[in-house]
Amino acid sequence: MACTKAVDKVLTSFAPVAHISSQILILGSMPGVQSLGAGQYYAHRQNAFWEIMGAIIGFNPTMPYAEREQKLTSAGIALWDVVQSCEREGSLDAAIKLNTIKPNDFLSFYIQYPNIKWVYFNGAMAERCYKTLVMPALKNSLIYARLPSTSPAHATLTFQTKVNAWRMALEKQLDK
Repeated sequence: MACTKAVDKVLTSFAPVAHISSQILILGSMPGVQSLGAGQYYAHRQNAFWEIMGAIIGFNPTMPYAEREQKLTSAGIALWDVVQSCEREGSLDAAIKLNTIKPNDFLSFYIQYPNIKWVYFNGAMAERCYKTLVMPALKNSLIYARLPSTSPAHATLTFQTKVNAWRMALEKQLDK
């Protein structure tokens, strides 16, 4: 009897959370298993994203998801992922099969949301995929920076160190 490996399922990301007035875009790579199951960005209870955003913007990170999205967009922040679809076993970025990545349509996104000026990557994989698969086709003057991943898999930095890095990057734009 031959053993066969199960074929990885093609995973598909979410639509962006954005408003026409959004000036900041935060990009992840691809939602994890719990986020995909919940249909919500950063749904894993140990992911620090919502807690960090709550500390910076000033909202309760445990409020209902729709209200957290509204707090982001009211602050001028859009949220999306670089990867539209890919094959991956589990939730780790390192498990993404690179040859299966299909990026989101950023040309259309930037036309629809022309006020985006700053793009922040939530971790190294988001930045790497964007710079490799998206940036070559773009002709824009956006400002890019990578921030420490909010993922529980990125445990080399303390929560407060992550908050400080995100705050330093975002507060300059949020005050404008």
